[in-house]
Formats: sequence, C-alpha cells, structure tokens
Amino acid sequence: MIEDKNPQRTALENLGEFGLIKHLTQHFELNHESSLKGIGDDAAVLDFKNKKAIVSTDMLVEGVHFDLSYMPLKHLGYKSVIVNLSDIYAMNATATQVTVSIAVSNRFPLEALEEFYEGVAMACKMYNVDLVGGDTTSSAKGMIISITAIGVAEEADIVYRCDAKPNDLLVVTGDLGGAYLGLQVLDREKEVFKVNPNNQPDLEPYSYIVERQLKPEARKDIVELLEKLEVKPTSMIDISDGLSSEILHLCNQSEVGCNLFEDKIPLDPTVISASEEFKMDSTMIALSGGEDYELLFTIDQKDFDKIKGNPNLTVIGHIAPEEEGVHLITRANTKIALTAQGWNSFTS
Repeated sequence: MIEDKNPQRTALENLGEFGLIKHLTQHFELNHESSLKGIGDDAAVLDFKNKKAIVSTDMLVEGVHFDLSYMPLKHLGYKSVIVNLSDIYAMNATATQVTVSIAVSNRFPLEALEEFYEGVAMACKMYNVDLVGGDTTSSAKGMIISITAIGVAEEADIVYRCDAKPNDLLVVTGDLGGAYLGLQVLDREKEVFKVNPNNQPDLEPYSYIVERQLKPEARKDIVELLEKLEVKPTSMIDISDGLSSEILHLCNQSEVGCNLFEDKIPLDPTVISASEEFKMDSTMIALSGGEDYELLFTIDQKDFDKIKGNPNLTVIGHIAPEEEGVHLITRANTKIALTAQGWNSFTS
C-alpha cells in the first residue's frame, strides 16, 4: 500500500468543542437499559434499579503512560477503555458505561481524533459498554486522556480487596510479564529507528508480547467463568502495577500475610525467551512489570476442585496469618520478603 504523504488534516478549531463532540460520537448507540440518557445533555442519566453502581476513573498522559511514536491512536483509544474496564471486573462486576475526556494540542487534527475514537468504539462494542459522556479541551502540550468506567453488580456479588483470610488460595489469570517486555521491544526499535529511519523493524517474533502492550484485553471472561463455576473470590484486584505490588495491596487491605511460589508464576514461552534476550530475570519482570491487566484473587480452599485444571487460572500461592509476612518462595526453596517494585509514574 502506498502511503499518503499528504493526509487530510482538518483543524479542530473548524468544529468548535460541541461540534467536535457531536462529530466524534455520532455513531455511538446506547445498548443498555440502564443508559437512559447519554451524550447530548448536561449529564448522562443512568438507572440501575436495585443494583449497586461501581465507578472507576483513570488518567493517561502522553510521555508518561504512552508514546505515540509507536502507539497507534486506534490502539490507544482501545487500550484507554480497557484499562478502566479491568478495574470494574476486579470488583466482580459487569461494566456498562464509560465516559471519555481528552485534551489535545493543536498538532492533532480531526482525523487523528477520529482514529482514537475508532478504538474507543471497538472497545465499547467488544465489551458491550455504552459511551455516555465526556469532554474535549485543548492542551498546551501533547495528549491527556481521562476515562471513567461504570459498572453494576448485586451487592452480594461484589468482591473487595479486604476479605482474604489465612489458608485461602492465591490465584492469577492468564500469564504475566508480556506487556512490560513488549514495551522493551518497542523502545529498542524506536532507538534503532532514530539512528536509521530506513530500518523497518521485524516484530513478528515478538507479536504476542507487543500486542500485550499495545492492545491488552480486560478479563470480562473471568467474571463470567467464576459465576459459571459458582466460585466467589474472597478478595480480588487487577494487575496493573506488577504482581508484587498487587499482592501487597491485597494483603495490606486484608491484614494477612502470603506465600507466593516462584515456580508457579505463569509465564508465556515468548516472555521467557525475550527475558533472556534482554538479560532480564523473568520472575522479576512478572513481579514488577505491570500493565498485564490480569486478575489476582483469593478463593476458599473448598473451591479448589471447581477451578482445578482450568487453563485460564493458576494457583500461585496461599494466604498466611499477618504476622508471617509476605514472601516469595524461590525455586531453590529460599524465602524472600516480597517488596513493591511496581511501576511508579512519579519517578523520573
């Protein structure tokens, strides 16, 4: 395909704020009964009848959370929604609505925002959520995204971080470390491109981990699976900042200790080979990498037979009394105190 060297660029000032919102959201439809009024009034109107509403909000800043030199805007729109839906699923709830607000500098034409909203629309369709509001404004520099996700659950089904108890099993979904290594691959290829712009990267061997970074998926399927298996977790959290940080959050909130077994941490073969290539320790990447958006939860031991052998779920440890502390049991059977080394946006 021949690249268009002069793509159409429509300045945002030609539309104005309300014209821009109307243009970008014109094809979004409301599919949930709870979405009484979406975009077009002073506020959205939602009706959840007798259920509890779950609300989560997140902000993404260019240069801190994403790099547009390798993050396509369509992927960014998709990922922005997904990372917020993950928080709703971590409460064992069903995501129903989102609001999307963006601030952009004048280097972004209308066509760029259309691409971003294509990704938002795809996420809304894939996860069956309604876009019911948001805002657009100008930014002095770059792009800022703020998304609020809204979900619904019966009060009895909601799972918090604070109810894990000693002898519960610690369970994780999927595999870990891929997103962080995908970021390492993209950063490396960016540096190569700076030196030699004619060099086209071959990302095929890294397709799984690159996709884990650019287009993650939220684990809506796990909430549905647990309901089918008749398993209600005793506590749950999503893995956005690395496994060690999330285990410590869960233990602190529940006032318990934990033993995590290194040889049980699920790693994709691509993660293991890429770790070796980058001369990194795969366990450390799983513990500290972040952005995997898997779910970490605890279950009562009596529910073990219900999840045993399920390819989506791995038991990686067990909860201990608080005075025992939080430890990693290494492959060599050494006990190491677990520390939070997850990603921190406030460090330079």
